[in-house]
Amino acid sequence: MKFKMMMSGLLFTLLLFVSGCKDSTHTDPTPVETKLTYYGADLSYANQILDHGGVFKDGGEARTPYKIFKDHGTNLVRLRLWHNPAWTKELYGASGTQLYNDLYDVEKSIKLSKEQGLQVLLDFHYSDSWADPARQDVPAAWADITDIAVLKDSVYNYTFKVLSYLNGKGLMPELVQVGNETNCGMMFTNAKAEFPTCNVCNGQWSQMGGVINKAIDAIKNVSAVSSIKTKIILHVADPKNVTWWFDNITTKGGVSNFDIVGFSYYPIWHTTVAINDISTNVSAFKSKYNKDVMIMETAFPWTPDGDDSYNNQFGG
Repeated sequence: MKFKMMMSGLLFTLLLFVSGCKDSTHTDPTPVETKLTYYGADLSYANQILDHGGVFKDGGEARTPYKIFKDHGTNLVRLRLWHNPAWTKELYGASGTQLYNDLYDVEKSIKLSKEQGLQVLLDFHYSDSWADPARQDVPAAWADITDIAVLKDSVYNYTFKVLSYLNGKGLMPELVQVGNETNCGMMFTNAKAEFPTCNVCNGQWSQMGGVINKAIDAIKNVSAVSSIKTKIILHVADPKNVTWWFDNITTKGGVSNFDIVGFSYYPIWHTTVAINDISTNVSAFKSKYNKDVMIMETAFPWTPDGDDSYNNQFGG
């Protein structure tokens, strides 16, 4: 979701976590019903909306969005984390008072989520702004790095510092996502020529794997001293990319110490896998990688009508 997609109603990405797909000992050909472990929503915009006059209502009554989602079945909140999103304050000019989706905004959101009994998924973008398949900008603070060893240390130290801070506040997230929609990798757009980019579409699986492993090390090291044993997710966009990406990151990249295969699935854009076939894909991924599977992002419009002043990204 981009900033311009904030609509007058609720527009939040759903997360669906599938803990199992079938019982291998079950001989009856009738499929075994799968129960979702998580039913989640991305509430990364909630604080910003509230700070700038937005109101969330349920049954005509104004309530905190964290409670509204809890009351309607959500048990997991996903929150994006940007390295230094100074631009989120600059958006408001002289009236801008704070950053959004930085560590302290995330801290506030985690606290409000946990107060409602919701678990938290923290999404490290490793960028100062949006990270997605086409855009994986290098954080400004790391722009002058020229050595992959220094980049890996920077990723480790940053990840460790963030999680240690949150754990010290009693706010350790139950799940952590290493990168966001990392189809071609991380930190390869808007990079200087000497920067050790991690672009797997250019064959840099080893560099990408090394960076991911350092992030995983940091998560594991903080989790080891926390009462919460955080699960680790890797995330790509579109189920058609899952096998290609995870085959390579686990072999050429040498990454194995993660818990969940994650992918985005927007049926209106990701058209190679029909909705009726998604369960078969999830089952295949779970079996192939011996990991749990999470649909990290999915959405479909309630209506194609233009009921507000924002762009309608789904068209007619």
